[in-house]
Amino acid sequence: MIEIRKFTFNNQELVKKAFAIRHEVFVIEQECPPDIEYEFEEESTHFLIIVNNKAVATARHRETKKGYKLERFAVLKEERGKNYGNKIVKAILNDLKDYNGLIYMHAQEQVIPFYEKIGFQKEGNIFEEAGIMHYKMKLIRNI
Repeated sequence: MIEIRKFTFNNQELVKKAFAIRHEVFVIEQECPPDIEYEFEEESTHFLIIVNNKAVATARHRETKKGYKLERFAVLKEERGKNYGNKIVKAILNDLKDYNGLIYMHAQEQVIPFYEKIGFQKEGNIFEEAGIMHYKMKLIRNI
């Protein structure tokens, strides 16, 4: 059974599960410095995919001066290829369905095609963030 949970930083039980996934994916697998991995947590709206009582994917969004930024998309290595990334992106976009401003992200270079299929478009030049190459991407809505 697949469950998508939306929560705030106040739900420490779910925060711990999301942080465990992010630690595995970003800090251990991608060698991101932990001091920059955990920021803006209290002001973010978090999402977690739970499959048969196991947390397998996480992401979040937060409001910035520019619009809503989607961040910290992480799927456990052994759970990739099962459409969880797509499900969590769609859950976040559904949560923001009534927002008419800019929705954007900094996407790692290797996942650009994934986000393009969902409706995001690269903007600007490639840049380094946490030792990984990224592009800014913005959501293009079909109006």
